[in-house]
Amino acid sequence: MSRSARRITATVLASGALLAAAALPASADGRDHGHNRPAQRSAVVLGAIQYDSPGRDNGSNRSLNAEWVTVTNTSRHSVNLRGWTLTDESRRSYRFDLRLPGRSSVRVHTGVGRDTSRDVYQDRRDYVWDSRDTATLRDNRGRKIDSESWGRHGGGNNNGHHGGNSNGHQGNNHGGGPRGNR
Repeated sequence: MSRSARRITATVLASGALLAAAALPASADGRDHGHNRPAQRSAVVLGAIQYDSPGRDNGSNRSLNAEWVTVTNTSRHSVNLRGWTLTDESRRSYRFDLRLPGRSSVRVHTGVGRDTSRDVYQDRRDYVWDSRDTATLRDNRGRKIDSESWGRHGGGNNNGHHGGNSNGHQGNNHGGGPRGNR
């Protein structure tokens, strides 16, 4: 084959590859592109939840910090959670300012404390997670990443990711202390 024929063949093959790549559907790269297609599932998910602190709900900081939500990064790579939010049904929200290493978790406690790589604190003086509630995790653009509901008959949640009180979700539905009618 002549040099010219090889160049023409190579050019035709390269052009075909470019056209084929351009013709792929927008969802092939795993992003939504504003077309309401399911985006690629996030590696960051809600883990275990202690939604009603064990023991007597006396409003102490110790009792407040005994209710928490775990956020877990299931990937090998760290994820920057700066600007992400964790919100309850009453729209009480905690804004993250941390990088979560790969294959690790952080507990978000309700009360006051000193943030570490494994525990962060909302610095609240009132309980957040009711015996019937929903925890919603959103990224820094406000997109829903994961949610978990509990305390409703029939279990389940809003997004089908977890089932009922599975995945290590815990909680007491006792009625003592100031939160007895929650």
